[in-house]
Amino acid sequence: MAAELRQLVKRLTYFNYITVRNIRTSTINMEKALENLKTNPYYEKYANRIAELQKTSPDEFMQRVENQQHLKQSEKKSKFGSVDTRQFSSVLNPKEGRGQEAEVPDKKLSDIFKLDLVEDKSAEEIQAIWEEYHKNKHVISATIPLQAYKSLQDKMKEFPVFLFPLPRSQGYEFIMCQSYGHTVHFTPLLAYQVHKENAPECLTMVHYTELADKGIVLMRGEYDKNVLNGQESQCLANQFQMYYGGKDEEKTKLLELFTTSPDNFKHMDLISQLENITLT
Repeated sequence: MAAELRQLVKRLTYFNYITVRNIRTSTINMEKALENLKTNPYYEKYANRIAELQKTSPDEFMQRVENQQHLKQSEKKSKFGSVDTRQFSSVLNPKEGRGQEAEVPDKKLSDIFKLDLVEDKSAEEIQAIWEEYHKNKHVISATIPLQAYKSLQDKMKEFPVFLFPLPRSQGYEFIMCQSYGHTVHFTPLLAYQVHKENAPECLTMVHYTELADKGIVLMRGEYDKNVLNGQESQCLANQFQMYYGGKDEEKTKLLELFTTSPDNFKHMDLISQLENITLT
């Protein structure tokens, strides 16, 4: 798997290996950079985090904005914004330790749920308890049959990074997902472009396998209420389930294209898939 990722990284990036020059962060250049970022319809959501990077690492901030401008000039634009999958090489080739599943600490179900209270319960009873437990909490949840989860996790390992379009009033915002162990991390594309691997998450879905002997896996997703609401979080979770847990050939092909043939990947196909679901 490591060899495949290295080969994938080699194919994916020219963007992340643009030669870094010494940049003089003049007031004029900084103002122009901010103006360019503000044209993004989702700038306001991440303005504070962008300002923090600008303050603590001005040279890095300027370099990232400049790189984004190079991308925009070289790509065809749509009203939904352009996406170049080659920029995700730093995710597909993570820092030492994070990319190794054995070293990724999985959250424990016992930290949030009293397991001794469901030892004698059936899968159906546990599902009902799990749903009731999260009824008035600002999280999303689900109960997944064990065999279905095994298939889902196989795809999580094969396609650890992907994109999902999220309907917004301005069009669509793209959200990136990254799978590590039994956890799926969702990050707004704009936040990733600014902060790279340090980008804050807007949704984290954890799959708890402690009750696998009951034939089920419990899922809980916590979201940043400043970025997503419950309905939007559920929309992302549903898309994840359809791509990673379903058997739709078109969706599987998009997963494969994104991972192995990024030059042939078209982000508008993701939007078409979502709109077709809405229409049907």
